Amino acid sequence: MPIELRDLRAKFNINKCDKTKIIALAGNPNTGKSTVFNALTGLRQHTGNWPGKTVLQSTGQFSIRNKEYLLVDLPGIYSLSPHSLDELVARDFICFAKPDVTVIVMDASSLARNLKLALQIMEITSSVIICLNLIDEAKRKKIKIDVRRLSEELGVPVIPTIARTGKGIKELKNELYKIADEERVLKPYLVNYDADIEAQINSIIKKIDVNLVTSLINPRWLALKSLDNDLSIKEGIKYYLNIDSGVY
Repeated sequence: MPIELRDLRAKFNINKCDKTKIIALAGNPNTGKSTVFNALTGLRQHTGNWPGKTVLQSTGQFSIRNKEYLLVDLPGIYSLSPHSLDELVARDFICFAKPDVTVIVMDASSLARNLKLALQIMEITSSVIICLNLIDEAKRKKIKIDVRRLSEELGVPVIPTIARTGKGIKELKNELYKIADEERVLKPYLVNYDADIEAQINSIIKKIDVNLVTSLINPRWLALKSLDNDLSIKEGIKYYLNIDSGVY
């Protein structure tokens, strides 16, 4: 019996009608992610814990052009490699709840450090927007960013913002609408590895269960996790999907 997306999301306490778009908010600590969350949702917020976890879960609602959105604020993390409970929660939500769009909040004054997480997320999902926050801090530090070039290089929209003043939030919402409701297709940048590694990735992809390949998990990302010997993703697949990945 095929697994319904609504059933997967329910495991994360996300119980909304199919018309409500689910937006994940990800980013490093100290990027102003909470301020972006507040700017988008206002007072329409709810807090609790992630199911079975002691990690705080914050959700908020907002609308764009009479369309409803639920924003899920993921823990602030530096990586999707699950070395902490926060990283595991964020990784599993992006992977298994399959948000319609993942907004990655980045500190414009510390771009290189923030790019690591962005590239990892883009290996899982193509529906990504970069919220380039704190551009006033970057300007104060005399850092100049070619936003258009950055967007072209990453293959996803990059929206400069100053969330505490609301600057750029309207533009961010417009991009959210284009991707979530107009189903704009993006082709984000993917890291190309050495030929030997790429050969191993392709070999593993051929062994992956066809159900995973067709709709549930990005097979290339799953192959990379197999090469990393990341057993937590195997556990996640069994728990959320109740199937054997066939790659471990």
